[in-house]
Amino acid sequence: MINNITSMELRPQMSVAKATPSLSSMSMPAIIGFKTPQLKEKALIRVKKIKRGDNIIIPGEIDEDYVDIVEEEIEYTGKYKDIQYDTGGGNFFASGKSPTLFTPRTYKRKTKYLKNCYIIDYIQSPKPKSGLGTEAIKQLAEKAMFDNRAEGRIVTFSAPVMKEASPALFFYKLGFRFTNPESNAALEECLKNNMPDIPPQIGMMYLPKNRINKLFHY
Repeated sequence: MINNITSMELRPQMSVAKATPSLSSMSMPAIIGFKTPQLKEKALIRVKKIKRGDNIIIPGEIDEDYVDIVEEEIEYTGKYKDIQYDTGGGNFFASGKSPTLFTPRTYKRKTKYLKNCYIIDYIQSPKPKSGLGTEAIKQLAEKAMFDNRAEGRIVTFSAPVMKEASPALFFYKLGFRFTNPESNAALEECLKNNMPDIPPQIGMMYLPKNRINKLFHY
């Protein structure tokens, strides 16, 4: 028999594994319209917590849920007065000093002490009229509402910083009110006539609880 196969490869055939692209290395199509979100700017705000034990006295008018009203008994004593008396030198109406003592008495005074609350020391937005300052106040109000001690109470002291406008109108629009009714009337006039706060109103402002909803919807 004639065998036409002149040579035969006797070694067993070995299969060689070939690298296949993984799912992670496969090119993904671009997502149309997707952009990397930019970091949101925030207003700079400095806040402190006030405790009832700090015994901060509040003058003026403020909601009762902001203060503890304590009736205190104040004692006062007598003092010297100028009187006319005879010195024996011939001048019957000569002037002199003689001790006139009053009987020590007391009187009652009601003092308003600030309860636990947050106080805004400073706030500044990187961009004017951008809403960043308002957003910072809203976040603080939400934090104060969930604070069992502060119970939503926030105060601040409105005073213009050098070369900066007065913050009074900003806080007033968000619902804050002065403890001085005359200052509130002045700001109402400014808003009514679209006028700046000149001269600036200075004093303590607080956020009444019945105006918190107005703040969140501002």
